[in-house]
Amino acid sequence: MKIYEELGVEDLRPRYVPVVRALREHGPLSIRDIATKLRVTHSAASQTVNQMAKDGLAELRPGTDARQRIAHLTPKAEALIPIMDAEWDATEAAREQFDGELAYPLSTLVAEAIALLERRPFRERIHYDGPPAPPS
Repeated sequence: MKIYEELGVEDLRPRYVPVVRALREHGPLSIRDIATKLRVTHSAASQTVNQMAKDGLAELRPGTDARQRIAHLTPKAEALIPIMDAEWDATEAAREQFDGELAYPLSTLVAEAIALLERRPFRERIHYDGPPAPPS
C-alpha cells in the first residue's frame, strides 16, 4: 500500500490490482469467476471485491442467478489503471533484475514449488503417526 500512498493514491491496495486486471481483461465477472481466475478462495475474492466496492472501485450487480453477484469496474477504478500499469511494469522490471542477481531465479523456484504442490499438496506430504508414546 505504501507505494500507492507515495504516488498519492489513497484507495488503491495491492490486493486490488489482480482483481482490476482480471476485470479489465475479461469484463464484468462473478465472484466465483474472479476466484477461479486468480486462484484464490471464493471468500478471499468476495472480501476483496466488497472492500473495493466500499472504496468506490467496484460495483456489484445481481447476476442471472439471484445468488450470483457480478463485479464491474467503476470509472474511479478505470482512472487508476494507468498508475497500476506503470507500477506493475516497474515491479516486473525490479523482479527481473532481482532474479538476475540470484544464483537460481526466485521466479523459477516459485513456479516449480507451485507445480509440485498442485501435483501433491503439502498436507499429503506430512506423515503423522500420532503423539509419541509416553516414557515407561
